[in-house]
Amino acid sequence: MSSHMDTSVDDLRQALQAARHERGWSQAELGRRVGLPQAHISGIETGKVIPRYDTMLELVRVLGHDLILVPRALVPAIQALVRGTANIDEDERPLYVFDDEQGEAQ
Repeated sequence: MSSHMDTSVDDLRQALQAARHERGWSQAELGRRVGLPQAHISGIETGKVIPRYDTMLELVRVLGHDLILVPRALVPAIQALVRGTANIDEDERPLYVFDDEQGEAQ
């Protein structure tokens, strides 16, 4: 595996752990919410366990995130957008709001 891929996997594990901490959840609480034992969550966060895609998808969604495929050329733009949202006040309303699970914008 290339070092670029290793860094991306490490970044993803760190992001999962950070999202869990932001919610104030223990590994046991996250595991309870997705139906996994705490030891499995610990293994994922430390890199000892490589989760299946559907497990990873469930983890990120429970933590209020999502996994998407982005053309590599657009990654810097997406990263800039994500960094730009770090300072948004929670009371601010975005320009669009998804009304339902289907993702239809208002």
